[in-house]
Amino acid sequence: MAQTKTMRLDIVSAEAEIFSADVEAAFVTAELGELGIYPGHAQLLSPLKTGNVSALLPDKSEEIFFIQGGFLEVQPFVVTILADTVLRARDIDEQAALEAKARAEKLLAEKISEIDFGRAASELAAAVAQIRAARQLKKRAGGSR
Repeated sequence: MAQTKTMRLDIVSAEAEIFSADVEAAFVTAELGELGIYPGHAQLLSPLKTGNVSALLPDKSEEIFFIQGGFLEVQPFVVTILADTVLRARDIDEQAALEAKARAEKLLAEKISEIDFGRAASELAAAVAQIRAARQLKKRAGGSR
């Protein structure tokens, strides 16, 4: 029996379907850590952490996304990501993300309440993940840092 070399990856947010295509692999930041998912993967349901999703396409190109929150569902040949926030790496404003990172780091350095600390930490994680996604895309495209 021939082994299937691709699986369907669907990435959706509350607003729209962001991506739907056959992929050879997907790499996701789940609550328990980084996951590499390939065709035939065991079934899985997991909350997602703020981070990046990389999709390896059959032509060996890669699509990169920033996600914030949501859930991952893995079936043997279908992977669905239901994200609170999704941005394609090419749509990320790296300068704005760097500014958000600096603001969050400043808030964390100040004496703030626990609620403000949690919010600043969340904003910092999101900014760092966006910067990482934008730079990963530049690196893949052969651009400079």
